[in-house]
Amino acid sequence: MKTKARIKRRQFIKTAAATTATITIVPSHVISGTGHIPPSDQINVANIGCGTQGLREMGSMLTNERIRVTSVCDVNKYTTNYIDWSPHGIRDDIREVLGDNSWWDGVNGIPGGRDVGQAYVEGYYGKKKASGSYRGCASYEDFRELLEKETGINVVKIMTPDHTHAPIAIAAMDKGISVLTHKPIANRMSEGRATINKAKETGVVTHLLAWSDRPEYQLVLSWIKDGVIGELKEIHNWSYRPVWEQWTKRPADTPPVPPGFNWDLWLGPIPELPYHPNYTHNVFRGWYDFGGGSIADMGHYSLFPLFEVFGIDQPPVSARAFGTTTREAVDSVYKWIKNDVAFPQSCLIRLKFPEQKELPAFDLIWYDGGMKPFPPEELEADGRDTPDEGMMFVGDKGKILAGFRGENPEIIPKSSMDSYGAETIDSRNVERFRDENWLNSIAENKQSPGSFIRAETVTETINLAAVALRAGKTIHYDSDSMKITNDEDANKYLTREYRSGWEIS
Repeated sequence: MKTKARIKRRQFIKTAAATTATITIVPSHVISGTGHIPPSDQINVANIGCGTQGLREMGSMLTNERIRVTSVCDVNKYTTNYIDWSPHGIRDDIREVLGDNSWWDGVNGIPGGRDVGQAYVEGYYGKKKASGSYRGCASYEDFRELLEKETGINVVKIMTPDHTHAPIAIAAMDKGISVLTHKPIANRMSEGRATINKAKETGVVTHLLAWSDRPEYQLVLSWIKDGVIGELKEIHNWSYRPVWEQWTKRPADTPPVPPGFNWDLWLGPIPELPYHPNYTHNVFRGWYDFGGGSIADMGHYSLFPLFEVFGIDQPPVSARAFGTTTREAVDSVYKWIKNDVAFPQSCLIRLKFPEQKELPAFDLIWYDGGMKPFPPEELEADGRDTPDEGMMFVGDKGKILAGFRGENPEIIPKSSMDSYGAETIDSRNVERFRDENWLNSIAENKQSPGSFIRAETVTETINLAAVALRAGKTIHYDSDSMKITNDEDANKYLTREYRSGWEIS
């Protein structure tokens, strides 16, 4: 089996690397006839980041005739040591898209890297051609080289770790290229603001992929305006994440950098650190340097559309956070570990919002890592417990319970729902059309519903939550000056120390 795996890998690399050394712009006559939409009307996408999520979402782009993936980029060339939620999920997705149940046969591990991304793109487009082959997807290690050489790009899709979202997005917008990015826009307040300001300045189309249409929130807002729960006081939102391994201090060992992995480029703006696998792949999000924690991972999905529908455009004025603590034995004595390098296993964060255009001042309370609100008496009246994930709107006269992203909202207890005679929404039947939103926006050169410009408040909210965790006290925030007003030292968490050449102002 080991011999078979080696042979398969050599065959794969030979195919995948065939065009790596030759970077070209794909002319329209090369791709004509591969779909029903003329090449001139297709959106050319450069996919930056070919890890697990980058590959997982690649299939929906390849099978969409409105999209043409023209180039891929990743600091990792090819490895089988990625971490994912299932051992064969990505493999099986790629097999289905390619129509090839033998893909990845004999190779142990989870695929990743730019060679895999390039081979995936060329394998799919090749099967659409009479010749059965296609060599038109350029491959890059460095996103800066891609942006310099690929002059036919309409949009870059950023699927890299959080700490590199801002520099890639800003560099693309400087060249007039539209940007899609996975959450967050940035994992520092200053970088989020710089990226959003760049979107305003350049006017290019941007889209935060965590956005989705949530008509459930419209229904909840109509109930609140109708006085069902009285005056809104609190919004609670809780997730069972993190589902990745979490650490409390930096690793002590220094294993060698794997072949084909450009650690220097992976670090990007971060000052020099020795390579360690605990920083990379699926576990980067737990580190303050590289990620944004569970609230950045999941909070964008629930809060971004909520803020849009509720008209929440004034950021929090204060925040307080608590996280789980850890101890370790040192010389047979247990000692508390002061952790300022990684997000806690679970946390509780309260963000105080000022009065909004249509809402009174309210508190937003976030929970993760298994923490959640105790069941209110309205749930206990129905013999129910707090679900593992959810959202709850608390007023001075009642409560509304919903799923994590506002799904299937209900006035609780059931008797209140029945007496009100409220309409309901079955979230399983709601059409989201997520890809069509950004595609239409780029085609029509207009801002998308998920535009960076519209994500300003949620970006500040989520980054302020991380600052509160690190500050260890109540912090007061002035958005106009982007400053913590009651703790000068906490302002260092709004930005970062930059490696030379990577500064973002």
